[in-house]
Amino acid sequence: MGEALYSLDVALFVFLNQTTANPVGDVLWPVITHYDRFLVVRILLLLVWIGLLLRGGARGRRTALLLIPVLICADQLSSSVLKELIARPRPCHIVDGLPVVETVRLLVDCGPGKSFPSSHAVNNFAVATLFAWSYPAARWWFFLWASLVALSRPAVGVHYPSDIVAGALIGSAVALALIQIWIWIEQAIVARQSPQSPPEASHE
Repeated sequence: MGEALYSLDVALFVFLNQTTANPVGDVLWPVITHYDRFLVVRILLLLVWIGLLLRGGARGRRTALLLIPVLICADQLSSSVLKELIARPRPCHIVDGLPVVETVRLLVDCGPGKSFPSSHAVNNFAVATLFAWSYPAARWWFFLWASLVALSRPAVGVHYPSDIVAGALIGSAVALALIQIWIWIEQAIVARQSPQSPPEASHE
């Protein structure tokens, strides 16, 4: 069963990495996968965060503040815990002198990191889930971008499809858990601030 699932994973990887390859994708996928490395994008994202915090109203401030623990928890769970625990080599890695997957079309640096789960998928789906909760009218745009970033990982040759599917589920779960904790905290604060009903007078 395990071998069959791995074979399916490799077949899907080859389909995304090689069968669907085209000159346009060869240009776009590396840009999408590393979009957050561009200085202009980092500045823009920082300005959006500041704008949410200062001018986004209660909803914007809540989203900006929640974004910090969501990203930290999602990234650390993925990079520092799950990747090290599972220790799955990337398809582009060389293990014992042999390529993990033959003829990978590598469009970016393979990197030394482990494969499962994809931290790009974890982080971007965590952010997408948070913003979809805060701004439900635009939720499909958030998830569309997260999906494109996740799909870029096998397209550029550094992750299996199962890495990005698991990453999407993990990132969404982390965000939903922290959102629920935030809701409980807000409810507790409101309950504490609500005026207590005066005790009923005794009729004895």
